[in-house]
Formats: sequence, C-alpha cells, structure tokens
Amino acid sequence: MRTLARLCLLWLAMLSAQSAYATVATTPRIVVGFANAPHTLPGPAGATGNRYSGDGYRVSQDAHAQARRVAAHYGLRQVASWPIRALGMHCVVYEIADGRPPAEVLASLSRDSHVVLAQPLQEFHTLTDAPAYNDPLYDLQTNLVALGIARAHGRAQGAGVRIALIDTGVDSAHPDLQGRIAHTSSFITAPPRRPADLRHGTAMAGLITAVANNHVGIVGIAPLARLEVFEACWQLHAADDGAACNTFTLAQALAAALAAGTPLVNLSLAGPSDPLLTALVENGLKRGVVFVAAAAPDAGFPGSIPGVLRAAGSEQPLPEGAFPAPSVHVLTTLPNAQYDFESGTSVACAELTGVIALLMSASHGRLSGETIAALLRAHEAGSPSIDVNAALSRLDAKDAGARLSAR
Repeated sequence: MRTLARLCLLWLAMLSAQSAYATVATTPRIVVGFANAPHTLPGPAGATGNRYSGDGYRVSQDAHAQARRVAAHYGLRQVASWPIRALGMHCVVYEIADGRPPAEVLASLSRDSHVVLAQPLQEFHTLTDAPAYNDPLYDLQTNLVALGIARAHGRAQGAGVRIALIDTGVDSAHPDLQGRIAHTSSFITAPPRRPADLRHGTAMAGLITAVANNHVGIVGIAPLARLEVFEACWQLHAADDGAACNTFTLAQALAAALAAGTPLVNLSLAGPSDPLLTALVENGLKRGVVFVAAAAPDAGFPGSIPGVLRAAGSEQPLPEGAFPAPSVHVLTTLPNAQYDFESGTSVACAELTGVIALLMSASHGRLSGETIAALLRAHEAGSPSIDVNAALSRLDAKDAGARLSAR
C-alpha cells in the first residue's frame, strides 16, 4: 500500500457512480483494490481488456480479470469501478448480496494475494451543530473580531489562492459568493438538486470567501480567494445542514482536487479511519498540499492523519494539536441569498482554512503545512483563538530573513 501511494500523478475517473451513491445502503458494500500499472501498452484492434479513464490511464487486462475473478469467487456483485493513477490501483465497489457479514468477506479478501486493499464503503458526515439562539442577528460576525480579520485584511485578502472545498455543492448564485467559485465538479449522482439542498457547502463557502465591500451581506475571511468546489456529500434532510459522504465519493473528490493542483483543501467532515482516503491525503501531503480538517472525538479520517491541520471550537476544551477558532453562532451564507448563524467544528475548520489562505497570499513563496502550523502555533498562551496578525508578522520576519540570507 505504501509503495503504491508513492506512484506518479493522479486522476480518478468516475464510472457507474449512481450505483455507488446511496444515502441509505440496502445491502453492504465494500471497496477492493487491485494493482494496476500506471502505463499500459495499447491492445490490439477490437481488444476490450483495457478501459479508458479519461486521462490516458487505463485499467490493465490483469486488473480487470482479477476484478471479475473476485466477484465470481467470493460471490460479489460489482456496482462501480475506477482506476486511481496516483496509487497505481484499480478500485472496485462490490455489493454483498447474500447477507454475509462484511467482516467475514473482508477477512477472506485480505488473504487473497491479488488483492491490494479491501475495506468497507464507509460514510462520513459534516460537523455542524444546531444553533441555540432566537435573534437572527445575534452577535453579527463576532468571529471576525476574535480572529482579527479586519486588521489582517490590510495585509492580505487571499488573492491568488485556490481552495478546494470538498463538501456538498454550493449555491454559486448567492450574491455574496458571485465570482468566488472558480468551478464545481460533482461526484454524486442524485435527482437534480435545488439550491436549498446545498446548505452545508454554501455555509462553508461564505465563511471562507464571501465578497467584501459589495454592499451585500457579510465578509469572508479570505474574500479574494477562489473556491474550487468538489461535491462529494449530499444533504440528508431539507432545511438541515447535516450531510453525508462515503469512501467512493470522497476518493473521487480528493483525487480530482489533487489532479487539479489545488494547494489548500478544506475538509469540514469526519468519520472512521479509511485506508484509501488516507493514502490519497498522504499522497497530497508529500506533494505539498495543505489539508485542513475538523477535529472530532474518535474520528479517524481526516483529522488523525499526521500532517493534516485540525481546527476545533475555541469555546470548548481544545483537543491536543488543534487550532482554536470560533464555532458558536457564526454568521454565514445560506442558499437562496439567505444568511444565518451556524455552529459546529465545521465552522472552525472553514475559518482556519480562510486564515491559512491569508498567510499563503501574503507569503513570497509557497508555504508548507509544517511552516503554517509553526506560524499559527506561536500564538500567545491563553489566547482564545488563532492570531492571524501575529502569524502575519512572523511571516514578514521570516521572509525578510530569507531575503537577507539570499544576498
């Protein structure tokens, strides 16, 4: 697995996505990976062993044959498949249709010498709490005061920074988000979604990059940054921010974000440890991508991956290693030109992403996740929230020192 994760560039093709996307699984599903060489020779005319993934990376005849063999031998039904160039792997989603426990099937597959990875198809959830307030204008954007954003905007506003938002879709027609969404890619198949079905992603987008000085609504933390939306989660209930994703949709979104070269990735979600998703994040970390996650108790992905920057609510006891940011009654955008207060660790995660975008736009060179953590970690002891202005001052001193050393 570690060897595969070191392989070259990345692309994830979505095949048969509708069968892998489901809000409620009727039968257990698993993900199985097979070794798939990143370069294959073209087959003879009429051959069907190689399958095209859209970027020149193909499914080898051997991987395709192994996928069919596993289905037949273990009594599984293939519902979706896709090759991942970065991991040199062909992944297949199978359905266990005969009622056997997934653990039993996975245990058998783990002993199969031709299987590289076998895991459950898992679900992940966004982390937004229901607000506890009556006044819709309660504490308007006090989070910006706590973070010192107004002063920081005199130094940087996120210009030139691209941010991958892996979440639900976003209502790009919102007047406070117009021009901030560079593009949207969707990795879920569902009935056509109304703007009202895009609550969580729209809320996170507003926190990060709502337009400033446009006589409309609110101000984002990094109002000149551009968001690239990768829709991997779906809203669970109408008028509710709760949303879910799974291994299949998140893997596609992560792979697409890495293929696009987006340097900063926001993951306001959490769930169990996941080998495939971890491999993709580790691949991005090695290439200098900065991942921001919401800290959550007992959540393995993505917050437990070394190198991922975690955010937690400053109003609660701070988990070890997490960065504090306001997470209660924070005003942001909602679909259909609406605004409301949001609470939860998802909010802190989006705020941390916006702060990092300010640091990236202010820097004369590319900042690593380790450098960003050091700049933010040095906030004064007892400070309730990360201090972006102190971090910007340290960044200026660091850049000045680097210029002097270069003379």
